[in-house]
Amino acid sequence: MNPFVMNQAATGIPPPRRVRQLVVLAWLLFWVLMTVAAVQDYRRDGGTELWQPMLWEGSSLFVAAVLLLAQRRATRGHDALVATPRRWFLVQLPWLAVFWIAFVPLAFGIRHGVYALAGRVYEHEGWAETFFYENVRISVFFSLFVLVTFGVLSWQAMLEARVRAERTAGLLREAHLRQLTQQMQPHFLFNALNTISALMREDVDQADALLVRLADVLRATLAAGTRQQVPLADELRLLRGYADLMTARHADRVTLAWDVDAAPGDCQVPVMCLQPLLENVFRHTVERRRGNVRIHLSARQRGADLVLAVEDDAGHLDPAASSGGTGTALRNLRERLQVLHGPAASLTLAQLEPAGVRTTIVLPCVS
Repeated sequence: MNPFVMNQAATGIPPPRRVRQLVVLAWLLFWVLMTVAAVQDYRRDGGTELWQPMLWEGSSLFVAAVLLLAQRRATRGHDALVATPRRWFLVQLPWLAVFWIAFVPLAFGIRHGVYALAGRVYEHEGWAETFFYENVRISVFFSLFVLVTFGVLSWQAMLEARVRAERTAGLLREAHLRQLTQQMQPHFLFNALNTISALMREDVDQADALLVRLADVLRATLAAGTRQQVPLADELRLLRGYADLMTARHADRVTLAWDVDAAPGDCQVPVMCLQPLLENVFRHTVERRRGNVRIHLSARQRGADLVLAVEDDAGHLDPAASSGGTGTALRNLRERLQVLHGPAASLTLAQLEPAGVRTTIVLPCVS
């Protein structure tokens, strides 16, 4: 299917074929009204042979339609000039002379021919008066057609420009998201390797086991490919792998508790949106304390929203963070949420009493 037509359908824009059908329908309705008016005038003047006014209007309709189609076919290549109306109208103007020259001979030739076949004579005003009257009338019709065509083409050009703008904006958002996601992955890898490097000096076997676990996590990350969002279940699987890496190093100082609803597992979330939240707890709380830190991770559906939270019982929120300033990872994540969901998504940090920090992500649950 044509991508432009798909974009038109997605934005409620009728395809060109539909527009042409509407124009043809309007044209036919116009001539039906003209014919009805001519028949009424004919009967008001005492006429009884209705085929005559129908022939008069029918011949005019046929010839006008043929000339207008020829004009449209000849000037279609200049449709782009609607952006400069003066040039577009100058392209159409020579066709008015074609209408003046061709309309009367063709339309009246049809009438004379039909009357002759019926054994009748078609009578009308002198040719000078006829040419003047009919050319004035066809000039009005020509002007109306040109104005309607200009309006339709301008409208289509405006809608096509809107589709292109939306497509460009979508591509820019996608590129921006890809850049942000790619920034997250090296950051995660750098921190994981630092953890394993530090552990190798203490326990080589455990460091080796963590390298295997890291390989599993990286495999899961690569499986996400270039997607900006994954099902929550996949994100939690990656997070558990990272949690295993970190708790192995701080086994005597960390207790993790998981509180995850099964229902929102299909909800789409940004790739690696929870890892930086958990990483912040380890960097800013666990690594700075000697005692045990309890970390609670939750994922729940609240109405149409998905609520994700990482909470600890010992952290203290930096005043800059509470007022909106955060590190690179959280700032990156906030920006990704904004690009994907706009004001429908949020990331907030809250200080708990007597100690602890809760970081919460709220976003629409879209499968």
